[in-house]
Amino acid sequence: MRLSLGQHQQQRQLQQQKMVLAPRMIQSMEILQLPITALQERIERELEENAVLEVDETPPEDVLPEPPAEEEAPPPDVPTEDERELVIREDSDNAEDFQRLESVADQIAEFNDDFDDRPRVSSNRREELAQRDHDLMANAVGRPRSLQDYLLEQLGYFELEPRVRELAERIIGSLDSSGRLPVPLEDLVPAEWGEEGRRLAEEALRIVQRLDPPGVAARDLRECLLLQLSPEMPYYQELRTLIADHLDDLLHNRLPAIQRKTDYTLEQLQGALEQLRKLNPRPGAEFEYTPTAPVTPDVYVEKDEQGRWRVRLEDERIPRLYIRQDYRRMLENGTADEKVRDYIRRKINAAQWLIDSIEQRRNTLQKVAQAIVDHQQDFLEKGPEFIHPLKMQQIADRVGVHVTTVSRAVDDKWIQTPRGIFPLKRFFVGGTSTEGGEEVAWDVVRIKLQEIIDKEDKSNPLSDDELAKELAKHGIKVARRTVTKYRKAMNIPSSRQRRNWALAQKRLRGQQDRDGK
Repeated sequence: MRLSLGQHQQQRQLQQQKMVLAPRMIQSMEILQLPITALQERIERELEENAVLEVDETPPEDVLPEPPAEEEAPPPDVPTEDERELVIREDSDNAEDFQRLESVADQIAEFNDDFDDRPRVSSNRREELAQRDHDLMANAVGRPRSLQDYLLEQLGYFELEPRVRELAERIIGSLDSSGRLPVPLEDLVPAEWGEEGRRLAEEALRIVQRLDPPGVAARDLRECLLLQLSPEMPYYQELRTLIADHLDDLLHNRLPAIQRKTDYTLEQLQGALEQLRKLNPRPGAEFEYTPTAPVTPDVYVEKDEQGRWRVRLEDERIPRLYIRQDYRRMLENGTADEKVRDYIRRKINAAQWLIDSIEQRRNTLQKVAQAIVDHQQDFLEKGPEFIHPLKMQQIADRVGVHVTTVSRAVDDKWIQTPRGIFPLKRFFVGGTSTEGGEEVAWDVVRIKLQEIIDKEDKSNPLSDDELAKELAKHGIKVARRTVTKYRKAMNIPSSRQRRNWALAQKRLRGQQDRDGK
């Protein structure tokens, strides 16, 4: 019986500890994952919602944050299912508490007036926030003109029958981001228009296909390329024939096969292929708009006086937070009733959790970034081609945290280096094992492979076996299948597709002439 009672008591203590640690653990994970700009927004939101929090660039000594009584929490980790349930249960309790505390809001306001009339955000802080909002509005980029806007503007210059105009507008509205028409033309015709509607749809399509950019409103690649041809183009007639009847062979560089089917010489086919590369298979792509947010580094790396690479966090943009002493005194002197004291106690705990989570984020990010820099010093000293294979588990083992903590620490974080700004995840690269058992980073193989292919003889491109031999000459001994895998991942065509047949024929003729002599 005593054993059962002891076990029950131990379970209750463990459950209480989980109820305390689970919300703090989750908040620490959230704060750790935030980049610096998002962290600034989170702090500003907390300042608005929590009256006990205050910010000051140089807070006086009597209002500095008090050190937490409990031990520093371990690095954030993945919560268990039991912890998630406890957090959900605690959140529901908090909702009931907030409903109950609505009745004491006036009393809290009176205490605020009695103890401090100061605004929570200083005038300098308000001016800073107002200036930032003004800059954001002034620098905001307007929405660029879309492909549909551009085409409708051109369509307005045509005098069209109302039904043709309606169908043309339907066609324009149905185009995808590439400028293609992905739906059957008959699907855009109202059913009651019958055969006449299909004829009008063809007329409307021809009008839209005359608009700029050339190739727009095509229904497949062949039609898109044909729409971009004009009689004044070099190899115009050859291109029309090749695109209409031999497009697949042309795209795969099977020029000898095309030569056997046509009367064109290899020089003509090679010239037509060069012109084909100037056509745009996605004419609507130039109107695609993907807004890019400005990058703000969280970490800076630079050499110290001893010549060692050291990381420095961007702490100046994070305001220093502390808990207002008047609220602490309200708890200590007993002037407030129990409901108000309970409310203040919750707010102070939340504020202290936020302050601790920010500090924990700083410590974890500092250690993780420094471990990454220590591992990738050759990258900083010599360049990207000297990057080393690195896994998050290696950094986790070195820092002494869980691998998920490393993942959150580097997520959406950027580092400023003498070689430019990079995402922290850039330094985690996979690798391949050479025949000698040595690990080589994927980036090193990619750079060297691209360099070899760029310098090869295009009349006789290197096969994958030959590429593997060339890589071995540079100290990268990998199998042919590894070269094939990397080449395909880099979207590099095969040796047949890379061959310049005109140069190959010229080289063959030169060899025949030398043999004849």
